[in-house]
Amino acid sequence: MWRSLLLRGSTCLLQVAAPRFLHQSHLPSLSVRLLTQRLLHRPPCGLDLLGKEFPVSPITITEIKQYLRSKDIPFHDGYSCFHIPSIFVDPSARRDSFSLFIDKTTGQFLCKDTLVEGSWEDLQDCLEVMQKEEQDFLSPHVLLGYPESLEEQEERERELREVQRIWSSSVPLTDLPEDEVQLIKTMFQITKVSNATLKKFGVRLFKPTKSLVFPWFGGPDSSLKGVKLLSAQSTDTDKVTYNEATVPKSNSYYNLFGLPLVGRMDAEVVLTGHELDTLAVSQATGLPSVALPRGVSCLPPVLLPYLEQFNRVTLWLGGDIRSWEASKIFSRKLGLRRCSLVRPGEYRPCPVEALAQGKNFSHIIKSSIPAAHKSIVSFKQLREDVYGELVNTEQVAGVKWVRFQELNRILKGHRKGELTVFTGPTGSGKTTFISEVALDLCMQGVNTLWGSFEINNVRLAKIMLTQFAMQRLEENLEQYDFWADKFEELPLYFMTFHGQQNIKTVLDTMQHAVYLYDINHVIIDNLQFMMGQENLSVDKFAVQDHIIGAFRKFATNSSCHVTLVIHPRKEEDDRDLQTASIFGSAKASQEADNVLILQEKKLVTCPGRRSLQVTKNRFDGDVGIFPLDFIKSSLTFAAPIKGKHKLRKVAAKPENGEVEGSEVAVKKEEVKKEKAEKVAKTTKTPRTIKKPATDNESMQK
Repeated sequence: MWRSLLLRGSTCLLQVAAPRFLHQSHLPSLSVRLLTQRLLHRPPCGLDLLGKEFPVSPITITEIKQYLRSKDIPFHDGYSCFHIPSIFVDPSARRDSFSLFIDKTTGQFLCKDTLVEGSWEDLQDCLEVMQKEEQDFLSPHVLLGYPESLEEQEERERELREVQRIWSSSVPLTDLPEDEVQLIKTMFQITKVSNATLKKFGVRLFKPTKSLVFPWFGGPDSSLKGVKLLSAQSTDTDKVTYNEATVPKSNSYYNLFGLPLVGRMDAEVVLTGHELDTLAVSQATGLPSVALPRGVSCLPPVLLPYLEQFNRVTLWLGGDIRSWEASKIFSRKLGLRRCSLVRPGEYRPCPVEALAQGKNFSHIIKSSIPAAHKSIVSFKQLREDVYGELVNTEQVAGVKWVRFQELNRILKGHRKGELTVFTGPTGSGKTTFISEVALDLCMQGVNTLWGSFEINNVRLAKIMLTQFAMQRLEENLEQYDFWADKFEELPLYFMTFHGQQNIKTVLDTMQHAVYLYDINHVIIDNLQFMMGQENLSVDKFAVQDHIIGAFRKFATNSSCHVTLVIHPRKEEDDRDLQTASIFGSAKASQEADNVLILQEKKLVTCPGRRSLQVTKNRFDGDVGIFPLDFIKSSLTFAAPIKGKHKLRKVAAKPENGEVEGSEVAVKKEEVKKEKAEKVAKTTKTPRTIKKPATDNESMQK
């Protein structure tokens, strides 16, 4: 966990033998002993998308400040990080007195001078070593971490060779004939971008695929770390769709395109969502401009220290509602005090379109609105948002499902910040169905986090992989690697919890995942596993209400959709479930934006015996029900073929593995008769029982 992918170009130091290296760097033996002890006694950690460890419970700002003050370390309270003097550089050789950055949310640190990276615990260990050894600084190689495996080394070397091959095979646009350059510009719709701007940013052309090549220069030596290839394809509407590919792969690509051109004294920057937009802003305004490595879908925290020097950050991420939502999320990461947002609109398209249309860039940037406090808002600030929702009704409705068109008809789409409650009878396939619903969205780029407490992640991943491939891979093992490689590209993550868990631990992990990976959808399967053993003495309904309220608050504050699976109360097999059938339904139905019920008629059989019912839809109020067919070969659900299907009693022989039959129906009839007889007996008029005569009554007689 102590190396970033920014260091991968120089991690050959890991191959140096530890004793020889430590002897050469004259590292005190106590330092080695303390750091080794820390490695052996590290607290429980989770894994992020890079495979690096991170603490489950992030450090708080107060704890960081208290610790730094206790060690007499001066610090500067930045926008998203604390700045302290680097402990890995000799004080006499420091160029910048505050070059080590500590993330306020996670506690992870990064030294910009040496590119040493680590966790909050690592930094504490280093400071303890310095204090005990009375050192002024430590060697940056003290946090080398674990050696890479042979597979990791080969993969990294292969990617570096591929980067060099693409870069050396590409051609600067200024070296091409002018007519060919104009043809390329027309293809990418950047005819207004000058050759000087393209040369300034080092943009090249990769002829085999007719792709623009954007370089990633990083590290102390500003060496080539990676490339992004952008190809263009025209559509019927005369618009261009862009396809991009990165080397190394996207999870390891941490480039802020344009950062090497930013001066150390620059205090203002324009943050864009696309490399072409950065070219347009730089040419039209002359302001420093950088582009996010993965567009508006993610702002990796490892890049935050490189944006700390700016007092003003203008977020111009695009010209649609999606970029506007991303701007508001990123402004919270970067610090609301210094961020301003360019609202999308007719006169404020994305920068590359604004350049083509001859818009006034200075006016657009000056009219950007500051990121206000999240708890204070006026209609003046809401006015454009309201208008945007009226104009962009389809985008506001959310991401559409591809496999469930009927769900689109009722719910209109999947939206951030909502809470969905999902229930269904035991054994009806709730987990299988909700995994396909989540997979459908994940395949469209919705970053998804799964919390499966009932079945382990291996089984869940097997189900989702089968649904993804639409076939049983155990019968086609030769295709496993093909589908697994494609499945691995999805923005899908799993929590490692299993069984009953504490709600605070789960929420901390969810919050960390939203911050680190920009998670948009969290699935919790199921609520009953949040009600841990420690709450046995408390009213279970009160505990459930508290948990549902916590998830509701998380969904709203984090702008993340939470799908909560809840088991229903026991009902008769011949009765449909209702909203009131949800266990502890009062709080669940009140807090939820959407309530979905998977209905199953156990005593009948035919296509469409299962159905999905939407009983609550807070977005526009539409509710309804539609039938589903379960396809066992691919573990997927689909709407049955149109036509009238009559529900039939289950035959004596089970069909397709069904367990109910005529014997079950007969037994149910017998049980009903016995209940009726018992009720009849209890309702008969009781016999009159004479009281025994008292002594007074006997004497009177």
